[in-house]
Amino acid sequence: MAEFKNLMISVSGVRGLVGDGLTPEVVMRFALAYGSEYGPGKIVVGRDSRVTGNMVKYAVWSGLMAAGCDVIDIDIAPTPTTELLTEKQEHAGGIIITASHNPKEWNALKLLAPDGLFLDSVQADRLLARVKNSDFHFATWDRMGRILPYSNAIAEHVDAILKLAMLDIPAIRRRQFTVVADCCNGAGGVILPLLLEKLGCRVIFLNQEPTGLFPRSPEPIPENLGDLCEAVRLYQADLGIAVDPDVDRLAIVSDRGLPLGEEYTLVIAAQVILRKTPGPVVINASTTRAIEDLADLYQVPVFRTPVGEIHVASRARQVGAVIAGEGNGGVIYPELHLGRDAPVGIALLLQACVNHGGTLSHLHRELPQYTMIKDKVPLSFDTNAKELVKNLEKRHSDEKLDRTDGLKVVYDNGWVHIRASNTEPLIRIIAEMPVRQAAEQLVQKFKSEIQEMGAPK
Repeated sequence: MAEFKNLMISVSGVRGLVGDGLTPEVVMRFALAYGSEYGPGKIVVGRDSRVTGNMVKYAVWSGLMAAGCDVIDIDIAPTPTTELLTEKQEHAGGIIITASHNPKEWNALKLLAPDGLFLDSVQADRLLARVKNSDFHFATWDRMGRILPYSNAIAEHVDAILKLAMLDIPAIRRRQFTVVADCCNGAGGVILPLLLEKLGCRVIFLNQEPTGLFPRSPEPIPENLGDLCEAVRLYQADLGIAVDPDVDRLAIVSDRGLPLGEEYTLVIAAQVILRKTPGPVVINASTTRAIEDLADLYQVPVFRTPVGEIHVASRARQVGAVIAGEGNGGVIYPELHLGRDAPVGIALLLQACVNHGGTLSHLHRELPQYTMIKDKVPLSFDTNAKELVKNLEKRHSDEKLDRTDGLKVVYDNGWVHIRASNTEPLIRIIAEMPVRQAAEQLVQKFKSEIQEMGAPK
């Protein structure tokens, strides 16, 4: 269908460039399909701070109301806040308006099931069929949905974190951590001030106002955190934290002003949880081996899934995981909810520092050490990324392969993972080795092979 041109549609939702793929009509059709599938009832709608957020929000409202759904409007809020509120029994579902780590010209709909998790593949396929076939339920004039503003969602999220038995809140407050926090002018600006105040921190904020005018590339990876590193050194802070625009990913900078890599967000959270409540761990196929080293230490099983929050969350629920997540800085603490949650990751990080008693840099040095290199090969929207990965797999069929998600070539001392992105038209290449040079060489080798097969150089 013409209206699906230049869109990324997957279990992660529907994403596109605003005005060039993601139009008000497309947004309204997806919202109308969603309301037809899960309504009538109350649907939670939250958004990040993108400049296009209001335009997309009103299109979502229109589609939901036309299907007879009431909209619980929480406006600018983190993705995990919307997930938590959607879980409540009185709510029939939730829609999050955010393109997460994508650049500011993008926007997207993340679609939640009534249990607060993202749609699984069966649910997503059923919804997409409704959109394609215009299989909509239109409410009559006297059954139209209403807009119901709700202003307590952020406070409820913070309160739920503070009540977690895992956290020693008085001990965290006694440390009086000095924290530099980079909100990237996203939704972090509406929750981190309250959370960090409740945790007794002295905070220096960077890019706090939720304007949606991202001052840096919004993905919280080391190369985008130069200002944060400099500020940590300038203010002699105990640590620095950075979140993406919808606050489901967390990256950390040590007291020395060095980025630890977003992989170690989950490693530190896992150590805190396993130390007190050993149990199963669930991670995706691209997550660091350091998690498996910790699991060996505590003698607990690790389960790997395809990349994508719904895959990790579903398996975590199935096996009763005590901690789960993705190595992109996405911490899932099932005791709170089954969604990636940067605010709970921050609380667990501070608890880790309290447990350790020393500096964050010392804590980090005591963890299993690996080097991970991440790269990507941009593609056009009409390039079949998955076909390129399959052709690459044929080239390496005589090696040890893991086909959990895309192509993962496993070596004695590391691995390289190549997969089509769910959120952008590109192929991701991630390699992990004990030595940085070896990881860099692996990435370059596979990147060159993909480009030889026809991808742009």
